[in-house]
Amino acid sequence: MPRADPRSTCRAFSFTRNGLFLLRRGRAAHARRNEVKELERFLLAEFPQVFHSDSGLAIEAVWDGGCRVRQAFRQVSVRPGGTISGPTMMALADFAMYVAVLAAIGPAPLAVTINLNINFLRKPAPRDLVAEARLLKLGKRLAMGVVTICSDGESEPVAHVTSTYSIPANGNDGIIEP
Repeated sequence: MPRADPRSTCRAFSFTRNGLFLLRRGRAAHARRNEVKELERFLLAEFPQVFHSDSGLAIEAVWDGGCRVRQAFRQVSVRPGGTISGPTMMALADFAMYVAVLAAIGPAPLAVTINLNINFLRKPAPRDLVAEARLLKLGKRLAMGVVTICSDGESEPVAHVTSTYSIPANGNDGIIEP
């Protein structure tokens, strides 16, 4: 029986105790923390225009087939009517999918979005947004997934996203070696 991960503020996905999407404890959890740091270093080096100290973006967790990221609330993201703008939520969803893809295939700066569809479900609260991405299919050239965005501390999603990423061709095309 799937059980919700207690560390997740967005309850869009269930994580099974022995299944693919559980944040692991012990050494595996330590390895995942290191993986988050490696992803952050990669993003700072390759995409400083998006991922930088003032962006408000943070990678909270990665696991096999997914991740959880956060967009800190910023007044500049509020549109008339007092709601967080759609472009802010779309950018967060795209960032979440990119992190999930990178966590699955390794550093590939040429992995790119080829489709992103978003459904805005309700007005987000004026606070941080938390996005959970889950890969549905990871192939040689394409990765497909879903992203659910919630206002921090709330379980009801404010947006649901489906996205497809193109993965660079085999070999080292687009892969940066450490």
